[in-house]
Amino acid sequence: MLNMAIEADIEQKIRLLQEKYAAMGQDLSAYLDGLLHAEYITYWDYIHLDTLLTLQHPKTAFPDEKIFIVYHQITELYFSLALHELEQMCTDSASDPSFLLARTTRVNRYFEALTHSFAIMVDGMEKEQFLQFRMSLLPASGFQSAQYRQIEINAAPFHQLVSASVRDALMHASIEEQFEHLYWKNGATELGSGKKTLTLIQFEKKYSENLVRLASKLKGKTLWDVFTRIPRNHELWNDLKQALRWLDVNVNINWPLVHYKSAVRYLHRNPEHIAATGGTNWQQYLPPRFQKRVFYPELWTQEELDNWGKSWVEQNVLNR
Repeated sequence: MLNMAIEADIEQKIRLLQEKYAAMGQDLSAYLDGLLHAEYITYWDYIHLDTLLTLQHPKTAFPDEKIFIVYHQITELYFSLALHELEQMCTDSASDPSFLLARTTRVNRYFEALTHSFAIMVDGMEKEQFLQFRMSLLPASGFQSAQYRQIEINAAPFHQLVSASVRDALMHASIEEQFEHLYWKNGATELGSGKKTLTLIQFEKKYSENLVRLASKLKGKTLWDVFTRIPRNHELWNDLKQALRWLDVNVNINWPLVHYKSAVRYLHRNPEHIAATGGTNWQQYLPPRFQKRVFYPELWTQEELDNWGKSWVEQNVLNR
């Protein structure tokens, strides 16, 4: 009886396959021949392991530079996963609250994994090695991560990324004009002259056009716009609200501040500061209390906004 059940199951699957390929004008028999000749898939081939392990090319002989490279590559892979989720949500058709909640939760988990693992960088490299090999990397900087900028553009209305000092004035300006006043450009100015660093000049040359195009495409379709279409009386509305609040914290407080903690450890020397990689003004750029980077101000109280990021700094940097 068991063999008969197995045979019936296989016959059913063959019939379904025939229907599938017939609908595409294809011959199932030819595909079955291909299956017979195909090699079994292996783990190393599936993830292209041999290629993956050749993508680290240190510029110096310092052993800890490999840690620096691999962790940044891991970071970009997590960013890719976050974008994969956001791109599924940021559409006109995205309206299922359970789908949105599940995908937003995934993005939060990716950022939590990154934040919690940052000790690999903060505690995993010898300070003296880092301070020497970093000079061979100029003007490259993690500031130049285009995927991080894409995450921001998907997550919130574009005007929320404008510098706090001119945000209200440029609320209804064009995407192109707002782009010239994005908050992160303030962090890529030379500490002495205030001019654009080569880090920023390189980044704008490569990515500006694509980022402006993305922002234009997502106008009215960001994660915030999708959320506002969910009725407040929906049973999952409060859960979604909390997920968005946590996303705001993950992206705009926790992630930049673990970088700040790292910069304090590696780039701060009393009584002087060492300029960050690429000349970025990290003292002004990284702390959220200066930039007021908030995706969803409507979801926070005025007191929470006034103290944005303060408790994290006090606990993790000032050890209060």
